[in-house]
Amino acid sequence: MPEMLAYCGVDCSTCPALTALRTNDAALRAKTAAEWSKAFGHNIKPEDINCTGCAADGVHIAYCDSMCEIRKCARGRKLENCAVCADYGCATLEGFLKNAPEARARLEKVRSKRAK
Repeated sequence: MPEMLAYCGVDCSTCPALTALRTNDAALRAKTAAEWSKAFGHNIKPEDINCTGCAADGVHIAYCDSMCEIRKCARGRKLENCAVCADYGCATLEGFLKNAPEARARLEKVRSKRAK
């Protein structure tokens, strides 16, 4: 599956919630719900493991849909992703990127292509 860039630089195409939706994989939903429940300390149900991708219209996991400050900001500014933002490197994004070097690399790649 080709890379699908979230606002923050995460590759949505590698997310099990998107894969579960696209393949209608009940076992993947159950496995992901159990892993995420343990990792995030919340009771996540298998039926909640569906997502069309951060920047796409449609269904999103609860965190991304209503709690992610990066997504809220980028959608409010009508941005393709954070790499094109005039405030790139803001505190909210940097807080996330310090633990997501792959996402940073993707955003930097977008920025370098735009600079040419």
